[in-house]
Amino acid sequence: MDAVAVPLSDLTSMPEPQQVYAADGTRLATYTWGDLDAPVVVAVHGFASNARDNWVLTGWVRELTRAGYRVLALDQRGHGHSAKPHQPVDYGIRTLATDVESVMDAYLVDDAFYLGYSLGARVGWEVVRDLPQRIERAVLGGVPDGIPLARLNLDQVRAYIADGTPVADQTTQNYIALTERVPGNDLQALVALAEGMRASGTIDPDPADAPTRPILFATGSKDAIIEGSRALASAAHDGRFFEIPNRNHFNAPGSRDFKEAGLAFLAEG
Repeated sequence: MDAVAVPLSDLTSMPEPQQVYAADGTRLATYTWGDLDAPVVVAVHGFASNARDNWVLTGWVRELTRAGYRVLALDQRGHGHSAKPHQPVDYGIRTLATDVESVMDAYLVDDAFYLGYSLGARVGWEVVRDLPQRIERAVLGGVPDGIPLARLNLDQVRAYIADGTPVADQTTQNYIALTERVPGNDLQALVALAEGMRASGTIDPDPADAPTRPILFATGSKDAIIEGSRALASAAHDGRFFEIPNRNHFNAPGSRDFKEAGLAFLAEG
């Protein structure tokens, strides 16, 4: 694939979001970069992040576009410029996966590559498994096994929201710091998302029902979930694992090694 020269300014600023409506009517903010006729990479961000934070500021959009891809990204419900419902029922894993399909349908994208990180990678497991005819291959970074956001102490978060009660649990402190780092985040919506993910009947990735398309699993060497991610890679029918050197869960998306490995894997398609 021929590389495409794109002005740097076009890749560090955000286009105006285009609104797509999910199957249940929830408004989703979407963004595109690159040649309309180029192969599409659907990019789905992680918890408490958004398309800009996860893919633009880390250089992924720049590198993908330079390599000749068109990037189609969305702010997942509860994030960015998308609607932020406060009810857990609006955040099941199946709902989040269906949102991605709705965005592809709205843009008339019949087939694409998939790029997801953290929550976006967990959603990607579902999307690639359910739509093998539309997803050629996928890069799933920092994908957790088990129950997403299980270590978040919801009672402490609710007390913090209600009256500023200090949060004692260190992991929960980290999640709150992550949430407050990104402008526009709504902590109540993200608590609802955590509750919705826990309540879903299809939360845990099932190795017996793994996606069949080629997948690169990539997780930071300093990420606590690395062994779970490695196990999912082993369970996948055509999975590979890449250990991102010297990165934890929060700074892995910006890794040059991660981007190079992801781009090389997509180029095999």
